[in-house]
Amino acid sequence: MSTPSDQIPPSPPPSPPPYEPSGPVVNTDDKNIAMLTHLSGIIFSIIVPLIVWLVHKDRADKSYLVGEAKEALNFQITVLIGYVVCWILAFVIIGAFLTPLLWLFNLVFCIIAAVKTSSNGSYRYPFTLRLIA
Repeated sequence: MSTPSDQIPPSPPPSPPPYEPSGPVVNTDDKNIAMLTHLSGIIFSIIVPLIVWLVHKDRADKSYLVGEAKEALNFQITVLIGYVVCWILAFVIIGAFLTPLLWLFNLVFCIIAAVKTSSNGSYRYPFTLRLIA
């Protein structure tokens, strides 16, 4: 007969591995610059996204910022093409009505992109020509 002191208690189950985030960790400064890059399209069109993309495009540690700047730049190029089409159509009167709608479209989507970028990461604009890959 065995005594309770002879029995070995079972070993506890192994602990789960520590939690590791699935994506790359985004710097807060990069997130803020990306948000301002999206918002700058309202006033400065392609200028700020182009500058941010050109400054950071060769740096591997700024891949998030480069991606967001390319996305904003592609959208602003698409909007600029829309303004050119509206200017041409202004001679047929319809462009005069489409220009304010295009401005409102740009305003709304730039704000949506800035909010999404500041809260959870990245944003991909709909209806955008992907000219810069």
